[in-house]
Amino acid sequence: MIAFVEGILAAVQLGHQRCRVTVNVGGIGYCLQVPPRLAEELPAIGDPLLLHSYLVVRESEMLLYGFATAAERDVFVELIGVSGIGPSLGLALLSTLSLSELVQAIVTENARVLSLTPGVGTKTARRLALELKSKMAEWREGAGIAVATAGGSPALASAEVEMALLALGYTPNQVAKALHAVSQSHTPAFTNLSPDAAVEAWLRAAIAHLSTSQS
Repeated sequence: MIAFVEGILAAVQLGHQRCRVTVNVGGIGYCLQVPPRLAEELPAIGDPLLLHSYLVVRESEMLLYGFATAAERDVFVELIGVSGIGPSLGLALLSTLSLSELVQAIVTENARVLSLTPGVGTKTARRLALELKSKMAEWREGAGIAVATAGGSPALASAEVEMALLALGYTPNQVAKALHAVSQSHTPAFTNLSPDAAVEAWLRAAIAHLSTSQS
C-alpha cells in the first residue's frame, strides 16, 4: 500500500466531476485522482504537497487516489467496499459532502442527504447506510470526529433546509455547496437555538449564500 505521496505539485487537470494532480517525487511524477472539492485547497504549482493515498489495482491498470487527510482516505476505502460504489462514486461522495456530513448521513441513515451526490440514487443511498452505519459509528468515535446530534445541530436542521431548497428549485449540487458553506461558517452561532429557530436560521443563511454565489 502507498500510504502517502509527498513532493512538489507539478500539474492539475480539472474535468467534469474529476480532478487529477501530478506530484513530483524525486523526479518521478505520480498521478493521483482526488475529490474535486480538493482542487479548491491545492497549493500553487511548484509548492510542496502531501496527499494520503490508496492504490486500486485492476486487471489492466493501477490507479492511485489522493486525499487531504488519512480520515478521508479511510472512509473512501469503506465506501468502495460497498456493492455498486466504485472509486469515482466514492470521490463524488467525498466531494459533495464534507467528511463529517457524509459520516453523519450514513450513521443517521439520511438517504436524502446521501442522494445529493450525482449518481447516488435512493436505493444506493439506503444500501450505503445499511452496510456502513455500524462501521461508521465506531470509526467516528475512534477518529474523534465530533458530530452534533441535538439542539440546533447541522444534522437535524440541514435535512429540513435541504428539502426546502430543493423545493425552491435549486439543484442538488447548489444545495450541497450551500449547506457545506453554512456548516463551515455558521454552525457555532446556531448551536444553542431551538430546532425550529435553527432551521429558520439555516434556511436564511443558505439562501443568502446562494444569492451571493449566483450574483
